[in-house]
Amino acid sequence: IINCSFGKSFSPKAEWVYDAIKYAASKDVLIVHAAGNDGEDLEDPKNRNYPNDDMDEDREFVDNMITVGALSSSYGSEMVASFSNYGNQRVDVFAPGAEIYSTMPNGEYEFQGGTSMAAPAVAGVAALIRSFHPDLSASQVKNIIMQSGLRTKASTFDKISKSGKMVNAYNALILATNISNGKMTLESNSK
Repeated sequence: IINCSFGKSFSPKAEWVYDAIKYAASKDVLIVHAAGNDGEDLEDPKNRNYPNDDMDEDREFVDNMITVGALSSSYGSEMVASFSNYGNQRVDVFAPGAEIYSTMPNGEYEFQGGTSMAAPAVAGVAALIRSFHPDLSASQVKNIIMQSGLRTKASTFDKISKSGKMVNAYNALILATNISNGKMTLESNSK
């Protein structure tokens, strides 16, 4: 599992990055990527965030990369962090990403916000799944995280992310156990 808490609006050698993502897929590595902190809709071509798993096309070229938007610390109509990028095809899930107590240089701690706070939370859920169920592939782990999340009536996640959900570790472990034990199968990667 690789956490990519970085991004940019351009990629001068994008083919190198796409080759690296394909290589990671060939080695069964899950890439967890922060959606970015510009508060923009990534479906708009002028708002792209790199690296990505779609090469600016309408569909993903690999299934080992999960893109994470950030939730605020409030429940309700403002639960999506105002800074978080979003997109109903280019952001897969949302996770807590505002007011996260984090390490800082020189042994300090501060509350931080950003999709770079949300992506590690999802990487942690993925690590839990893979530690309990090493038989599951990166693609399966991605789909388990997306399918096991929580929906809420307080937000329109279905319009701003592919899964329409926020990550839930408990549900993810239950679904992973059922998949690993052959009691359930995964749905396709669509809404």
